[in-house]
This record gives sequence, structure tokens and C-alpha cells, in this order.
Amino acid sequence: MLKGLTILLLCQLIGEATVRGLGLPVPGPVLGMALLFCGFLLRGGIPHDVEQVGGTLLKHLSLLFVPAGVGVMLYLPLFAAEWEAIAASLVFSTLLTIAVTALIMKWLLPRETPAEKPGAAE
Repeated sequence: MLKGLTILLLCQLIGEATVRGLGLPVPGPVLGMALLFCGFLLRGGIPHDVEQVGGTLLKHLSLLFVPAGVGVMLYLPLFAAEWEAIAASLVFSTLLTIAVTALIMKWLLPRETPAEKPGAAE
């Protein structure tokens, strides 16, 4: 399990160092996650140690929301002052995410020919 945690943290460290060193406009952990994904593709699967650590982290995912909740409570007056902009951005980003997801699904799903459609005359 220590090996899996080391792999995860090492990928995050490489991503963070790359972002800071090159001045990329991407969060370091996101780049680290992309590197981890590429490593999985090259290896042909997820190592058991990483899968075990990932499962453990997912079991305790609710604990990872504690810092975010504390941040919201700390800046509650700022949220109250800017609630309109926050609400508008949440609604807009949600609608945009749904639209982009639908377009990508439409693009990736195979198209049916008239003969393949259920109930088509044969």
C-alpha cells in the first residue's frame, strides 16, 4: 500500500514541479493525474497497490471535503456579498458541462443505420 501511495504522491509532485517550472496555467495535481493516467495506459492497467490506495481514499472521500467546508465558513461574508455571481456561474457552468457532455456522447456513440433501429421493417 505504501508503494501505491508513493506512486500517487510522486505523480502529483512531478505535475506540481512541471507546472511551476514551466509556468503552465493548469493545476499541478491535474497534470500529475494526467501523467498517472498515461502511465496506466503504457503499463496496460492499474497496479494493485495504486488500486488499493485509491479504494481506501474513496472510502474516506467525505473527509477530503472538510477543508472546503471550513473555507466556505471562513469566507461566508464574501459568499453572501457575491452570491449572485456565484449562483450565475454555477448555473452557467452546469449547463455548459451538460451540453458539452451531450455533444461528446453524440460524437463518440456509434450511429445507427435505419436497418439497425429497433422495430425497423425488414
